[in-house]
Amino acid sequence: MQIIAHRGASGFYPENTLLAIEQALLAKADGIEIDVFCVDNTLVVIHDEDVSRTTNGTGLLQNLTLQQVQQLDAGSGQQVPTLWQVLQLVNNQTLLNIELKGADTAEPLLELLKKAETELGTEPEKLLLSSFNHHLLKQIKKQRPDIKLGALTASLPLDYAAFASELGAWSVHCDKGFIDQQMIQDAHQRGLQVWVYTVNDAATAQKLQQLGVDGIFCNYPLQARSW
Repeated sequence: MQIIAHRGASGFYPENTLLAIEQALLAKADGIEIDVFCVDNTLVVIHDEDVSRTTNGTGLLQNLTLQQVQQLDAGSGQQVPTLWQVLQLVNNQTLLNIELKGADTAEPLLELLKKAETELGTEPEKLLLSSFNHHLLKQIKKQRPDIKLGALTASLPLDYAAFASELGAWSVHCDKGFIDQQMIQDAHQRGLQVWVYTVNDAATAQKLQQLGVDGIFCNYPLQARSW
């Protein structure tokens, strides 16, 4: 079972920061998941549309400039990084799962990935693009069918993983509270990987492994090895 560092090694380090990502690399996580919003046409790595939970700032991202966002303290003296900084740091060392949060993120992401492939040698096979916004995934699939997609769901659909198949996704990402054997079997029959979020205890991880889940998102990637 794959262990994906959720927002980096966010259990001990400020989430979605270069420090948390660096620690996930040191833990030899099978992948690293991060979240992106667009500010001033630049993709920044942060989970919430309101900066108050993860930084010393307040207010909505949409009301801040990029300069203002970069002046925030995201914990332990860390800044809110840009996606470009993350791509430079990860540098094909492991799979990078980029979750698109904002509705305006698809086009800036595709442009940035072109630049990353040219200037950094970023390998498309080392990327996984995911979102709860399946319209964004459909848009990306049309333009970059070579990049893997992860279709997120926080429910247990009546037709199980059919929505992910229709998108041409590589994986389906499920909430640990809404996953069962039928969902896993249906996804596997469709050739989809099944990854489950967010799993931070040994008992749940072991149960999911027994059910046949392919990967878990975890805030403690180093500790999860022993689970």
